[in-house]
Amino acid sequence: MRLHFSALEHVKLSDIDRIHLQLVLNNTKGKERTQQQIHLTFKQVLKSAVADHLFPSNVFEDIFANTDAIKYTPSEKRALYDYEKAAVFSAKLKDSDKAFLYILYGCGLRRGEALALTVFDVNTKLLTLTVNKAHELTNNAPSTKEPKSSNGYRTLPIPSKIAPVIVNYVNARRSSGKTYLFTMHNGKPVTKSSYDKMWRRIVCALQEESKESITGLTAHVFRHNYCTNLCYQIPAISIKHIAKLMGDTEKMVLDVYNHIILEREDAASAVESAMNF
Repeated sequence: MRLHFSALEHVKLSDIDRIHLQLVLNNTKGKERTQQQIHLTFKQVLKSAVADHLFPSNVFEDIFANTDAIKYTPSEKRALYDYEKAAVFSAKLKDSDKAFLYILYGCGLRRGEALALTVFDVNTKLLTLTVNKAHELTNNAPSTKEPKSSNGYRTLPIPSKIAPVIVNYVNARRSSGKTYLFTMHNGKPVTKSSYDKMWRRIVCALQEESKESITGLTAHVFRHNYCTNLCYQIPAISIKHIAKLMGDTEKMVLDVYNHIILEREDAASAVESAMNF
């Protein structure tokens, strides 16, 4: 978020006005979620400044009385459809695209976490993958940041279904002296425009293998699919362990996936078993 406000770093607090908020919002045009966060952060900072008598309350009121709140409706959370799953493993993909897609599918990483992976983060003998950083695609150029929260630091098992592809790809990167798993042709980390091009290429390859139309497919859909499939494994795996694999909190898992967990419950059989002693 700090990067979005860099345009105001030389502006004095006392000089802040409506035009400055609009400037920051215009720099993120088309990104409603980011704009919503900027609007809320801007308001919180100025509200705090008013409370500390560092900013005039009348200017604060004028700024937000004449600036519309950003409306953002998150896209529908969904898992992969069966025809999308089939296409993932039948599509003709270049090696880097296949490795990226398989990691999303089999490890449930966030997009930025996958893009930040290096050859040192993958243990090809133990078949594990470690997440300890992420790439934020801001203003096109990537910047390295810590995981979303302390829960984001984690080591994940690489499923056998994707392991051969990942191991071969990582070994090839090591042999060629590369550090990052995914880069542009010039060897530099993937930018936003380069990522968008890669993702379009991936979706087109999947579409060629599917008779059904593939729409609304994002990296986050793969993450949602990963957690959904894990929730269907309860009680073989606990909610606590699912949250650990996701790099999130137990509350998040319960809030978002509680309907799946409830589907897995059989209260009548549980009571019958508990009382049948």
